[in-house]
Amino acid sequence: MTKVGRSTVSTTLPVTQETFAQAGKVLAVHLSYSSRAAQRGRTPKFPSYFMKASSSLAATNGTVERPAGTELLAFEGEIALIIGTTARRVSVEEAWSHVGSVTASNDLGVHDMKYADKGSNIRSKSGDGYTPLGPNALPAAELDPAKLRVQTWVNGQIAQDATTSELLFSFAQIIADLSQQMTLQPGDIILTGTPAGSTVFFPGDAVEVEVTDLITGTSTGKLKTTATEGTATFASFGNQPKVTEKDKEDAYGDRATAGLPPVITGKEVLTDAVREQLASVATATLSATLRKRGLNNVNIEVPGATKGMQRVIGTARTLRYIPNREDLFKAHGGGYNTQKQSIDSLNSGEILVMEARGETGSATLGDILALRSQQLGAAGIISDGGVRDLDAVSNLDIPVFYNGAHPAVLGRKHVAWDKDITVACGGVSVQPGDVIVADSDGIVVIPPALVEEVAAEAMVTESNDEFIFAMVKRGYGIEGLFPMNAEWKAKYTAWKDAGSPELDSWAL
Repeated sequence: MTKVGRSTVSTTLPVTQETFAQAGKVLAVHLSYSSRAAQRGRTPKFPSYFMKASSSLAATNGTVERPAGTELLAFEGEIALIIGTTARRVSVEEAWSHVGSVTASNDLGVHDMKYADKGSNIRSKSGDGYTPLGPNALPAAELDPAKLRVQTWVNGQIAQDATTSELLFSFAQIIADLSQQMTLQPGDIILTGTPAGSTVFFPGDAVEVEVTDLITGTSTGKLKTTATEGTATFASFGNQPKVTEKDKEDAYGDRATAGLPPVITGKEVLTDAVREQLASVATATLSATLRKRGLNNVNIEVPGATKGMQRVIGTARTLRYIPNREDLFKAHGGGYNTQKQSIDSLNSGEILVMEARGETGSATLGDILALRSQQLGAAGIISDGGVRDLDAVSNLDIPVFYNGAHPAVLGRKHVAWDKDITVACGGVSVQPGDVIVADSDGIVVIPPALVEEVAAEAMVTESNDEFIFAMVKRGYGIEGLFPMNAEWKAKYTAWKDAGSPELDSWAL
């Protein structure tokens, strides 16, 4: 923790137009609070940043326009640092001494325009009035940066409440990090990230943000901003507002608040009971069950299987290879490349599905990477390309499904390019989280949302087929039995009601 000398009495300084005029640049941290990182499902190792226009700065008690044709104006209550003295390549230990004061800020943004600038946030975050500050600032020399509190209210109801004890990166680390590549000048402003609770607000809503010194109780006062509805639409010569499910989820904070259905993954639905059902039915039965639901293209077609009819059940992770081009392989193919990263990130029960375009003229996997997958607990590997060291791979415990054997290394035909995206393997689209059921009889891809009902229905179909097979074995003809007419259905029901006894001896 940064140690500071401080008095027991705190003062405040007004945030004025002069404060805004001195701001040469406004820098903002993407993720810095643990609660926000948990909400987003990712925790960065180091801070990352974007910039906002200084023209977006605004005072308290102002308004912010939600542009006409947009719907996702969101607030983010934050602590803003105002640089007091020039900082260039400063250490973490000395960084805090370069902060002049601290105030409340609201990192406003309209997520409908987030797509337009590919991560720079220029149009989504730099609109006029999108960075209100104030109303007062606290002198940094009188503060312990680890003992500050930020709170946000919407129409008087608390929406965010966090202290700097939950920061992933200290303010000192953020200042020192930024100063490695740019000179921080007096008046520059750093927005230090928002905790969980940021969400969408609407025209007429008032958002208030306050920063408090936890030791003395001195605060910045409440920074108030009221949303208004814009009337001017975006001109046709520029990007138009656009909203995706991901935009809604980010803007509202989570899918439920955004009114979106939950994302169902294979890991959630693959309970022990469902696994048992999937293990007890043929892949052909699963394929036929999916066909009844209009899903015909669900069978990955590769001829090789190192473990024959051993049943493999798991959730998909994906890896995509592109055709080799020498300059691309030189830039992306060596060292700890995407292929090795993908395999090294496998978890227990996952099946790595590789898209290799059906190209068998070089290998997509060898014995070392197959062994690493096995050690990590992966359930299997599927590739519509070649495998090298096939004998050694076949002797491992992990099942591998492949399109052919080839001794050549990856770079002859492939560059490992993307991981954990939708891929095409053996003529089938596979998404991360899809449920895979495989053996040498076939490989079936099941959308997670359908797994439970498909498994249950396949069990019924399998029972029907078991009955029919036994009756044919006993000498009965196909007509009326396959498929069963009313008479045979009644006999089947009677057999089920009797507890499914041995069919060879069961009396009709």
